Amino acid sequence: MKKTLIALALVTAGLSAAHAQTVVKIGHAGPLTGPIAHIGKDGENGVRLAIEDANAKGIAIGGQKVKFELVSEDDQADPRTATTVAQRLTDAGVKGVVGHVTSGASIPASRIYEQAGVPVITPSSTSPKLTQQGYKVTFRVIANDLQQGAAMAKYANKLGAKKVAIIDDRTAYGQGLADAFAESLKKEGIQIVGREFTTDKATDFTAILTKIKTKQPDAVFFGGMDAQSAPMLRQMRQLGMAAKFLGGDGTCTGGMITLAGDALSGDTYCTQAGIPMDKMPGGAAFNKRFKEVYKGEVQLYAPYNYDAAMALIEAMKAAGSVEPAKYLPALQKLNMQGVTGKIAFDKNGDVLDAGVTLYQFKGGKWEALN
Repeated sequence: MKKTLIALALVTAGLSAAHAQTVVKIGHAGPLTGPIAHIGKDGENGVRLAIEDANAKGIAIGGQKVKFELVSEDDQADPRTATTVAQRLTDAGVKGVVGHVTSGASIPASRIYEQAGVPVITPSSTSPKLTQQGYKVTFRVIANDLQQGAAMAKYANKLGAKKVAIIDDRTAYGQGLADAFAESLKKEGIQIVGREFTTDKATDFTAILTKIKTKQPDAVFFGGMDAQSAPMLRQMRQLGMAAKFLGGDGTCTGGMITLAGDALSGDTYCTQAGIPMDKMPGGAAFNKRFKEVYKGEVQLYAPYNYDAAMALIEAMKAAGSVEPAKYLPALQKLNMQGVTGKIAFDKNGDVLDAGVTLYQFKGGKWEALN
């Protein structure tokens, strides 16, 4: 009887081991509160969807079944908070991170991930400085500001703009984008008649705009997010400024449409790193699934968050290990087809063959121009 019980115990233990799963934590960092929380939550949902899809496949890595678990932190799009969040995630034992949303958060946080040796892939931070630091664990799945600035400058020329005023929010993202745009304007032979600064917390831009109005610009460019773009555009129109309004991907959002209301017109343009969802290889299917699961529209970066999470998982599978030091080489050599397109990285961690799309507000929505 005793031998039988021992045998049963061994069989039970064997069955338990066979069904055991290793929990692999994937971190997400972005603004989940504050003015651009809608963009952060959008990204978080993209990562969550990737993790759910991966878990549904019953993935085994290195012969061991794994279950991926999301650990999400709110960086409030704040540089100091971002470093705290990065430390918290690495201390929690995450094996990879998708984040941060803004360059101002990503750049200081990247040092923490580099020291910990934990790979981090940003779905949306576009400052060239992020991948120019020489860090081995930092990657990006979206175009950078140099590409966006050049695209918008060329289009400003096409629109016949001779004089342009530039405003930015002094964040790494906003200022970096504005700088890239300014450099490209010079190459296009377009005059910069004003360069003003605000903050990513401001809502009253009357003084700045009044000053700019006297320069009679053909267009005003803003480097920043929709929480500032919208009131800035409304105040421009209230001051009787007829200049075209130009922005980057922080302006190209559904939130901008909601917040700006009647101030939006066909004279509003923006660039977005990447391509329209309906032109993404997996865009239509992703959009349909996202709406079904989350009962809402994709705000901006959810597909890129999905691809970033899947890139981490695919690298782990290729390496046969979930340990960062072991799968990092596989991530550096990754070549996978994602929702947004091919995901492969150059030596700096920038995605290869990144696209930029121009949009015009038309018919109540952002309409792609190229």
